[in-house]
Amino acid sequence: MSNKIKIGICGYGNLGRGVEAGIAHCPDMELVAVFTRRTSAFQTKSKVPVVHIDNANEWKSKVDVMVLCGGSANDLPVQGPALAKIFNTVDSFDTHAKIPEYFNAMDASAKSSGNISVISIGWDPGLFSLMRLYMGAVIPSGKTFTFWGKGVSQGHSDAIRGIDGVVNAIQYTIPSDSAMSRIRSGENPELTTREKHTRECFVVADNEADKGRIEKEIKEMPHYFDEYDTTVHFISEAELKANHGNLPHGGNVIHIGKTGDDNNQAIEFSLKLDSNPEFTSSVLLSYARAAYRLAEKGEQGARTIFEIAPILLSASSASKLTKDLL
Repeated sequence: MSNKIKIGICGYGNLGRGVEAGIAHCPDMELVAVFTRRTSAFQTKSKVPVVHIDNANEWKSKVDVMVLCGGSANDLPVQGPALAKIFNTVDSFDTHAKIPEYFNAMDASAKSSGNISVISIGWDPGLFSLMRLYMGAVIPSGKTFTFWGKGVSQGHSDAIRGIDGVVNAIQYTIPSDSAMSRIRSGENPELTTREKHTRECFVVADNEADKGRIEKEIKEMPHYFDEYDTTVHFISEAELKANHGNLPHGGNVIHIGKTGDDNNQAIEFSLKLDSNPEFTSSVLLSYARAAYRLAEKGEQGARTIFEIAPILLSASSASKLTKDLL
């Protein structure tokens, strides 16, 4: 009988497939099933059973931690509390303003069945959140700046694809090098939205479409592009698939402040990711390990990244970590 942590995946999009790939790098874990709402049959890369989500309760004793890979807008608010009544869970809920509300729902649901649910795990919210906490605790008189990119914004890309005459599109969020340089040099600037990030769009337009109109609609789109310096490139579908098929992302958290009589101090954490979904999946799996260990101790309810001890994330023993890393 295997002593590995038995992982279930709910949702088999980019994130779910990333979790599947990530398990291959975790010798203490095994994937036992993928859960989905799809009604048509399909096979996963690892060839584990594919189970309709309505039958999840039948797997209660076969899954140690369920990794929830649905979207934050519509999937997780419903699936999260429902599945937390059956399994220990970990998810990447990322609607920042609604995290307190989501936490309360997951906490009540997990406690009702004696389970653990680790929420909003990824890189922002997630690792970036943790860095903001560490930095502010170490230099409490300072100020924290967060920059995102260069990376694909899926929401903004979808917004462009909704414009009449657009066949396909990808949009990149790009942080301002000059703004980051000012902060790194010790300045404490008040930056506008336009000063912190720019946006670059690669658009495939219908042959009959008015490209000038499309570009104008993009640049003037409220809540998406109107507050940013935006560049629009029109390219072919072949170019889009060849050059923009991955989902890269990343960013920087920079904290500046003073200590002592007037000494400038700076802390920075950065990510540069070829695949946002695969990296987020790797973060999720490390916290799935923590969720399993907390459940083994009998803990119940919801947890955020702030409440998880780092030692619970690693497959290595405490003595090895002390020897190798401390």
